[in-house]
Amino acid sequence: MSTLRIPHRRLLMAGALAAGLLAGPALAADTVTIGIPVGLSGANSVVAPSVVQSAELAVEEINAKGGILGKKVVLEVADDASGAAGAQKAFDSLIFQKKVDVLISMETSAARNAGLPIVNRGKVPYIYTSFYEGRSCSPFMYVNAWVPDQQVAPIVDFFKKEGAKTYFLIGSDYAFGRGMLAFTKDYIEKTGGKIVGDEYAPMDATDWTAILSKVKAANPDAIITSTAGGAPNVTLTKQLRAAGIKALYGNLAVDEGTAKSMGADAEGIYISGSYFTNIDTPANKAFLAAMETKFGKDLKTPNDLSVPEYEAVYAYKAAVEKAGTTAADKVIPALAEVAVEGPRGTIVMNKQRHAPLTMYLGQVKADGSVAIMSSFKDVDPGDQCPKLK
Repeated sequence: MSTLRIPHRRLLMAGALAAGLLAGPALAADTVTIGIPVGLSGANSVVAPSVVQSAELAVEEINAKGGILGKKVVLEVADDASGAAGAQKAFDSLIFQKKVDVLISMETSAARNAGLPIVNRGKVPYIYTSFYEGRSCSPFMYVNAWVPDQQVAPIVDFFKKEGAKTYFLIGSDYAFGRGMLAFTKDYIEKTGGKIVGDEYAPMDATDWTAILSKVKAANPDAIITSTAGGAPNVTLTKQLRAAGIKALYGNLAVDEGTAKSMGADAEGIYISGSYFTNIDTPANKAFLAAMETKFGKDLKTPNDLSVPEYEAVYAYKAAVEKAGTTAADKVIPALAEVAVEGPRGTIVMNKQRHAPLTMYLGQVKADGSVAIMSSFKDVDPGDQCPKLK
């Protein structure tokens, strides 16, 4: 297995200058193109800018070191509007009009599910970088983010230790919300807990009053939510706090950037994830410093939806270099054989197209940052795509 170590930014200056001197019109067509379909509008619009920033940094660093197989890397970003209809247009444009070499992106499950048939038709490698409900499989897709098999247990186990016996579940009414909470419900019941409510609202819901009234009537020990990432998290949390509900609150879909945007309402939320900004490693510190240098005051908080994007660009680079070509039939098997050492540690997508991940249990602090309470090394993603090699 080959391992790619992501370089520190300060080592890239000379390479960037050399790349700039060598670049010219004659080389314009000699590129590797990465397509990023992402929700710049809709539910994911809160977090999508951070995803694009992570990809931009990775591409800048890679080009400063000579690109991929000597070719300049370029990005093509398309708004999928966080949903199925927008995704179909974005995927079709990127694959068949822009002729991208690979798709690398964080998207809602609705967008991913709508785009996968187009990926399969276009036979383009696709690295999905969003945490999701699991068990979505395609011969062209890899996933470097967490699934419920890795993420749910830390929160539920902690709540049980805190004395929680009854739970109320709230989700967005689509694949991610229902898939995550179906797994959560099963895990809670297997470990002796009781579900006293299970409610869903549309992906674009902004008024949670009726559901929160049911929560207050049920008076659970703990609430666990799984909404579409971004805006629904913000509205639900603000209204939950305003309702004065005091139960333990675990959120399966909030990222650190979105938590910061909530202000004081986010304080006290319990989160389980594979990335928080205060992970104390040289690789993460170097990444954060590079992001700060590149984006300055415009930097969006790096998070568990954006950092996998950064690492996935490097994974694609490593796979192409291992294969010696951008040809999909050679790159796809190579993606399972390369390791990337990045802000989250060493990531290898060798478990049925998914990755073992170090997971963290954290609690949101008053400033929106996350205090890490405990960690769980190399958590297996479980049985995801057994029919795929």
